[in-house]
Amino acid sequence: GRHSMLPRHVQRLGRDCIAHWNGSQMLALNSPVPNCTRWAGHYPWASFPLLVPADFSINWRIPPFFGPWRQFQNCNRQLDNFMQSPCFHLPNPRMKSEGEEPLTKKRRLGDQHDTSTLEEGTNLSNQEEAGDLSVAQIEEKHSSKKGTVKRHWEYFCQHGRTMKIIENKQTDSSNTESDAKFDFTVMSYNILSQNLLEDNSHLYKHCRQCLLIWAYRFPNILEEIKQLDADVLCLQEVQEDHYRTEIKSSLESLGYHCEYKMRTGRKPDGCAICFKTSKFSLISSNPVEFFRRDIPLLDRDNVGLVLLLQPKFHCETNAAICIANTHLLYNPRRGDIKLTQLAMLLAEIASVASQKDGTFCPIVICGDFNSVPGSPLYRFIKEGKLNYEGLSIGKVSGQEQFPRGQRILSIPIWPKKLGISQSCVYETKQQQKEENAGEKLETTKLDKNQEIVRASEKLSSKLQHCFKLSSVYSHYFPETGIPEVTTCHSRSAVTVDYIFYSAASGDTAAQPGAENSFHGGLKLLGRLALLTEKDLWTVNGLPNENNSSDHLPLLAEFRLIER
Repeated sequence: GRHSMLPRHVQRLGRDCIAHWNGSQMLALNSPVPNCTRWAGHYPWASFPLLVPADFSINWRIPPFFGPWRQFQNCNRQLDNFMQSPCFHLPNPRMKSEGEEPLTKKRRLGDQHDTSTLEEGTNLSNQEEAGDLSVAQIEEKHSSKKGTVKRHWEYFCQHGRTMKIIENKQTDSSNTESDAKFDFTVMSYNILSQNLLEDNSHLYKHCRQCLLIWAYRFPNILEEIKQLDADVLCLQEVQEDHYRTEIKSSLESLGYHCEYKMRTGRKPDGCAICFKTSKFSLISSNPVEFFRRDIPLLDRDNVGLVLLLQPKFHCETNAAICIANTHLLYNPRRGDIKLTQLAMLLAEIASVASQKDGTFCPIVICGDFNSVPGSPLYRFIKEGKLNYEGLSIGKVSGQEQFPRGQRILSIPIWPKKLGISQSCVYETKQQQKEENAGEKLETTKLDKNQEIVRASEKLSSKLQHCFKLSSVYSHYFPETGIPEVTTCHSRSAVTVDYIFYSAASGDTAAQPGAENSFHGGLKLLGRLALLTEKDLWTVNGLPNENNSSDHLPLLAEFRLIER
């Protein structure tokens, strides 16, 4: 049959070089290609054999048009050898939507293998197709060929114990300064909800299906958590039924206490914070729901969770640490919702972490913020202020190079009935603070009122928060300037996951401007290094055989500094 979508010279090829195959199998022929096979028409430069499938249900590879053609002068080549040459993909006519990704996302694997490896891979595929190998043998052969990318531990100061990240960590009671030091590790990890994976299968076209089932993925994720052995886990996309039947009990057996907040909508996943009971005790658990039935802007079901933890060590004061976890809205074109959700989370943190003397206890904020480094939302978190006047909603998160959301953010972004001020605190407490400090504005003269109204109108486009936060990661490798990556799938490879913390004065790893404005603070001791996109594609991106989420876990070690 003919295909109207094909080039004319492809349609005119002789019937003797037409080959049919099943869309789920690789093409393999045992007979040599006929010597007479040539391009039809006036294409003398294309003197090599070309096979055309009658069923284009998969991306069929043809050799490049430019390059040395001596390898094709001998036309009696086997097809399996013929298919090993570098190639490009024809478009897949069965892509259901523009959001679905073609199979061309299977990339960069060839860079890491020599010719012999490719031949072995082709032979392995042929054996699989012929049914000569069992499933277990196929898995064993694949796993023996796949490599892993090592992540190293980066320390920012002298540390007595090396490789603490993979060893059983215990408080060093022999240390003479043990009463004044408290070291702990925090992990942020989006473990990829199985429901979301299946609803967005176009993001994982590069993965073998057997690697995407939960029965395969969960043991990998649990083993990764065991090896990293963090004192605090901040997990996103935790599916409720899996949490109830497997995750919670598995983590409790490792010595964790778990707090969980499920999303308010139909999608059955949420956020969890788990901490080692040997290191912390729970003071309070505070879930945050971003959905508001009476506010049209807040019609999304994302959530957050804020815990106040008491370290288990002897000290003069009752030290506490605030741990927050969230997963903000993904939609790149709704920066107004993202900023409002972030403001709600910051307001809850300000309420939970506030101390009697007006300062805040040390804070760690983890999560998937669905925003890239340098974006307005990211700068707002780190710098504590943002003037969003004239800012389009599609540019808030920086997820799209050419944002489609062109509507300008309204001033103010959220309605007053939300009860959160432009300083990202609950308004009732803000008013009490102003009254106690004697900063309440006087409204006796009309002209003064008008000036106040005009001033408030000018300031209404400015957001601010009272925390001075640093990022654990720098987001670029200093030697090369290549971006770090926290998520990598068929569509993109970027940084969207973060660990922010309130830095103590003198913390050499903190960004400029993160001075001590807290009740003590945190000193960053080390972090588990991230990877580049190229690194991840050497193991076929994420998920893969060893990493069963499309995100990498972030891990940092802190020391609590008392003031």
